Amino acid sequence: MVFNFICRRFLIHARPLIKLELRCHGLLSSSSSQSYSVTTKTSGSSHQPSFTVTYLINSCGISPDTAILASKHLDLSESSNTADSVLAFLNNYGFTKSQVSMLINLRPKLLLSDPEKTLLPHFQTLNSLGLSNTDIAAIVSVRPKAILTGKLQETAVPCFNYLKSVLGSDDKVISCIKRFPPALTYNLQVYAAENIRLLLEVGVPKLRIASMLAQQPRTFFTSADRFRKVVEDVKEMGFDPSTSRFLWAIHAVRAMSKSTWDNKMELYKKWGWSEEEIFTAFEKHPGCMMASPDKISRILDFLVNTMGWESSYIVQWSIVICFSSEKRIIPRCLVYQYLAEKGLTEEDGFCFNKWLMYSDTKFLKWLVKRYEEEAPELLKLYHKHLNEANGPNISVLQKRNVV
Repeated sequence: MVFNFICRRFLIHARPLIKLELRCHGLLSSSSSQSYSVTTKTSGSSHQPSFTVTYLINSCGISPDTAILASKHLDLSESSNTADSVLAFLNNYGFTKSQVSMLINLRPKLLLSDPEKTLLPHFQTLNSLGLSNTDIAAIVSVRPKAILTGKLQETAVPCFNYLKSVLGSDDKVISCIKRFPPALTYNLQVYAAENIRLLLEVGVPKLRIASMLAQQPRTFFTSADRFRKVVEDVKEMGFDPSTSRFLWAIHAVRAMSKSTWDNKMELYKKWGWSEEEIFTAFEKHPGCMMASPDKISRILDFLVNTMGWESSYIVQWSIVICFSSEKRIIPRCLVYQYLAEKGLTEEDGFCFNKWLMYSDTKFLKWLVKRYEEEAPELLKLYHKHLNEANGPNISVLQKRNVV
């Protein structure tokens, strides 16, 4: 009640100070400061942008193109004070400029609302669950449609309590919510609870369920019929319910439609994998079926055509499909290829664990220690390939001299 009263007094009586406060925090451009201007050309003549477009660009950090589109459904010319009060409210809650920009980009009409009626009740609900203002800013800015709904105040507390009964602590629940904010609007007794009971019935350990719920909460939030079908499909594939891979397989199958699954099966077959090999790869690392078709093709193209790997070898290390081609696979493999051409690699060939499984820090330490005498230029070469792979003109997917 006290916070509510303070906000009401702030919004009603402090309005003349709002623009000054926003300017101080960089959320509103003053007339004397440099602001972004945009002109539109029609039939060879230039026109000044509308007040709404200018406001969205200069006060909210929205791109000109997005601001122009939003202005077709939004008019701030008669309600700038309301928009100012929304921005002041967000600033008071600790939203950064980028978070304000993201939020308004997703929900520009929020600028027309009364923050005390539209935002404050939801934010108070989130605060009551133990979420900090920083947490609130993070989840609201990326999922405003899910969070700023009337259902939140009805479902948030029951949802939090159920998650705590499974996860065991407030911190774990808050971490789970931050991973999937819409969870707060679900009736978990209808969705997650029944699905978790099913997993327990088929032999999945409770601790594994809790771990998966904390890491990938979205996996559990689906209808019981849909979830049961996914569990049956995964069991038919031969996964052991007592292992973590069983749940990761459920996560992968649950995340895509049958047509998407079939399309990826066909894509792997085009690269020479048999259906049995695809299921072997999926069993070893279910994430290989969650990569996008483009990523699958890029990685296989590089490994087969540039590195000369046999397709059957990649099946045994299907986790490679989940790695970043630009940040890990390409620069590390090209360094290995360079060493191989100089005859400096180990006799047993490519050691997958060392070359691709090591973290960046561990890999660089190992690389320098192992080859500093034979190839002191290696670290420089690695960074060169890393920069090239992440640059605008990536040509390393073609056969070329890597020196």
